[in-house]
Amino acid sequence: MALPEIRLLQAAIAVAKDLNFSRAADRLHIGQSTLSKQIYELESQLGFRLFDRNHQTVTLTDAGRAFVEEAREAVMHTERAVTAATAVFNGADEIFNLGKSAYTEPFLVSALLSIRLPLFPGMRVKQWSNYSNELARQVISGDLDAAMTTGIPETPKLSLLRIADNPFYIAMAMDDPLRQYREIVLEQMQGRNWILLSRYANAYLYDMILLVGSGKNVRPKDIFHVMSPEEVSELILEHQALAFLPRSAAWRISRDGITMRPLSEPQLRLVTNLAVRSDTKSRLVKEFVRATSRKIDSLGLKSQPRLPLTAS
Repeated sequence: MALPEIRLLQAAIAVAKDLNFSRAADRLHIGQSTLSKQIYELESQLGFRLFDRNHQTVTLTDAGRAFVEEAREAVMHTERAVTAATAVFNGADEIFNLGKSAYTEPFLVSALLSIRLPLFPGMRVKQWSNYSNELARQVISGDLDAAMTTGIPETPKLSLLRIADNPFYIAMAMDDPLRQYREIVLEQMQGRNWILLSRYANAYLYDMILLVGSGKNVRPKDIFHVMSPEEVSELILEHQALAFLPRSAAWRISRDGITMRPLSEPQLRLVTNLAVRSDTKSRLVKEFVRATSRKIDSLGLKSQPRLPLTAS
């Protein structure tokens, strides 16, 4: 069987991200009919369906979920090869591959992208986006030099530098009774409809929300799952639901009848770390970690290293 073209992999990845052909087509800057033909072509080549779809919904099949996960890796490696070769051609001495998740606050991304290393004046930083659990795996496997991860359990295979510790924000309708409070506590959310980013996006945080809620005897009436924050607004307004989001995502949708409040719950925090391999021998990686620590300190943010890197 011939291997699918990159454009077909990108089509499947875009549809899996949005679970909406119209939005995925906009993301790829192609027509919806063209995208539908690409998915049909890909499924025909593979011999099985990647998506179950009707006029209202699009869902990944089990085979589709496995395929898209590996397709992301294939596209990432292809992009990395092109980027590395282009950078060398343009005179860059080193490429630093840095991952970020959907939970990563944009100002943190900007802060790390602004880092310059005197020992590596030709360094160029290349960004890669993925879910935190996948980013951690890519760092461990050596596909990424470092990643900004949020909500992953500790492992001896990773060295973590804490770069941010923020609350969840609860997005709600502008006329929701909870808007009168400056902060929300979990007990106030008992019996309400909740909106959570899919467990696939971050199993650790997803399970932690339900575990902490269960420990306080707080349970939702129903849970709506989304793959991206952009899907949240309609669900909030239609179901009077409460959405758990990072601040930047909640802020993006705080319009057209949507507002937000911080969640005051010590057990539910969005802790973001810079993760690198604990056994790294790379001087570039170690210098980048040190520079990150200095940058975070200069911004007045609490920096707390765990599983520290050994001195070079």
